[in-house]
Amino acid sequence: MTKTSILLWLERALLAAGIALAAWCAVVLVEAAYTQHRPLPKPLVITQTLPGDEGSKNAPHARNAPAPGTLLARMDIPAVQLSTAVLEGSDDATLRRGAGHIEDTPFPGEPGNIGIAGHRDTVFRAIRRVKGGETIDLTTPDRVFHYKINRTSIVMPDDVYVLDPTPRPTLTLVTCYPFEFIGHAPKRFIVQAELVGEERQ
Repeated sequence: MTKTSILLWLERALLAAGIALAAWCAVVLVEAAYTQHRPLPKPLVITQTLPGDEGSKNAPHARNAPAPGTLLARMDIPAVQLSTAVLEGSDDATLRRGAGHIEDTPFPGEPGNIGIAGHRDTVFRAIRRVKGGETIDLTTPDRVFHYKINRTSIVMPDDVYVLDPTPRPTLTLVTCYPFEFIGHAPKRFIVQAELVGEERQ
């Protein structure tokens, strides 16, 4: 095999790899765009119980929670022009398409500390610019919940106390930090907001 044929083979292999990567990126972008423009479904009846609620008389009967990837709500932060779908789950496949409801936290519309995660380089890129006092609107199929940001913080990945239950209805956003870091970022950027009002759709 001559040097010219080796270079030709290498060129074709790299071209094929480039085409395959471009096709994969296109599929991911189309899937994310489709998810972001889907209308909210009819109101969900949430039947999952949170840890410790099993004995509560208000706890629902044990049935299935929404499947991973189910569209739950839309979230908007007007001050930074952020608007994204909120899906059930925080696995990689879900977070490629939108923000994800963190498992074992209350669902949108329920009392407590609702956790929502998103990638820092896609749907949550804009939250680097949020400030205290700005509003977050969480829209479910039957209500719009208005939250006011009361703090931001930077924590380590194992500082899960930010998702602990809260006495007041709270929304906690979680993404990786630093925003410009290449690879798996070592810290987490947290935005916490308290409910200040709601209205029916």
